[in-house]
Amino acid sequence: MTPTQLFDPASSTYTYLLFDEGTREALIIDPVDEQLERDLAELQRHGLTLKWTVETHAHADHITSAARLAELTGARMAAPAGCDVGTAAVQLQDGDTLDFGAETLRVLHTPGHTAGSVCFVWAPRRQPEPALLFSGDTLLIQGCGRADFQSGDAGKLYDSITHKLFTLPDTTVVWPAHDYHGRSQSTIGAEKASNPRLAGKTREQFIALMAELHLPRPRRIDEAVPANQHSGLRQDAGGAPPPDDTVRPAPGYAGDVTPQTALAWMQAGRAVLVDVRTDAEREWVGFVPGAQPVAWKQWPGMALNADFDAQVRAAAQHGQPLAMLCRSGVRSIAAARRATELGLVAYNILGGFEGDLNEQAHRGQLGGWRKAGLPWRQN
Repeated sequence: MTPTQLFDPASSTYTYLLFDEGTREALIIDPVDEQLERDLAELQRHGLTLKWTVETHAHADHITSAARLAELTGARMAAPAGCDVGTAAVQLQDGDTLDFGAETLRVLHTPGHTAGSVCFVWAPRRQPEPALLFSGDTLLIQGCGRADFQSGDAGKLYDSITHKLFTLPDTTVVWPAHDYHGRSQSTIGAEKASNPRLAGKTREQFIALMAELHLPRPRRIDEAVPANQHSGLRQDAGGAPPPDDTVRPAPGYAGDVTPQTALAWMQAGRAVLVDVRTDAEREWVGFVPGAQPVAWKQWPGMALNADFDAQVRAAAQHGQPLAMLCRSGVRSIAAARRATELGLVAYNILGGFEGDLNEQAHRGQLGGWRKAGLPWRQN
């Protein structure tokens, strides 16, 4: 019943990886974009299939990697209904449950830090193991989340903690979304007895105490909140595309290029365009004439293509560089890095075939091969 607790030092964020030992299905809570490679490595190390990415709220201090994890692993995204995360397939309400294998995570709506904030309870299937509470920013170790911005309300925060979280058994283990002092967990009993913001405080005293904190504004709030309301897909991340025939440096592979540059290279024989989407995507969404199909993952289940190494080597048999194309530029990064590990020269095509999601969670409007009006066909 012990989750894997992972830490991002830049934002002091805890990410939690939970899994069912029988089926190896997993769920991840509050992933961080800068830690994407770490989390993917954890999944691989434990032999897990990620079924869910979930958020406790729309964070203001870091950007989630939920959308990138979902595209790379085939997981579904879930987020609190009150946080305006329109890209999440499942909008979580109080009392909802998320299943992964034989395990179940239960949702508690706990407004106060933000209007939509939730916590998650993982109940033991074997007694007498204590339940686990993933408390987000609602309840911290010897503290609580702030309530002075982003639809915060100190009175509602007090009610959420005292009327909902503090009614859980005292043995319930508290796993918070952040800690700034090197602490990893607490219990409901300990927080009820000694949390300096809550223990012995009336609702009015708590509201007054929170009003006197005068905390600085989160440094990344202006970029983080809009990105997190799109599951980590930043609408401004790319900015203006670089001029044609230029390469953006990137770690782990040769670099990023625009669709226009990739097309020019392919037409001039300077590179092989490799489409790493699934066969179904190419068949039903569209394909680029002349591109070599080498799927990074395949249906069912978006399982890794066991023949990828051999197929991508064959695509580069004349020693030409490879330009990798996927749906929006996520899988193609992973594919380019793998090709580089194999000794090939590989580039990622920015925006992919369809581009990122827009504010209505639709693709095809914010860049990509088709948006640029480049050659493509549909069967």
